[in-house]
Amino acid sequence: MAVSISENDGDDDFAESHEINVTPFIDVMLVLLIIFMVAAPLSTVDLPIDLPTSSATPQKKPDKPTYVSIKPDLTLAIGENAVKRVDLVNSLDAVPDMSRDKYVFVRADRMVPYGELMGVMELLRAGGYTHVKLVALEGVPGAPAAAPADSAKP
Repeated sequence: MAVSISENDGDDDFAESHEINVTPFIDVMLVLLIIFMVAAPLSTVDLPIDLPTSSATPQKKPDKPTYVSIKPDLTLAIGENAVKRVDLVNSLDAVPDMSRDKYVFVRADRMVPYGELMGVMELLRAGGYTHVKLVALEGVPGAPAAAPADSAKP
């Protein structure tokens, strides 16, 4: 708090200065910045999946998407939690704020056979989850999709 001494009036009281002290505001902002910098990496799915690329226009992602991941060893995961294939629909039903009219984002590794991907999508459809989106990495528009390294022919 700042004060000013005025010799004009004969009062011994100090008058308050009505200026805003921004130092506490800056301190709070810096603390919030640190909190968000620490929390932001924790909000992503961190399963090691080699996604294929796509040159399609990226669409807006919802605030809390539900990811179903198919790993290279053909195991399934919801978010980062591994689930058995037979328990996929029951585990999705147990996810908080999940309903059958929300989108399920399916992430499949590049090495997963097409039949396995379709089998998981069929499980989702049979369980009532018909709103499915496939996840891919953003690629350069007009560039051909990269082929897997072991399928390249000399």
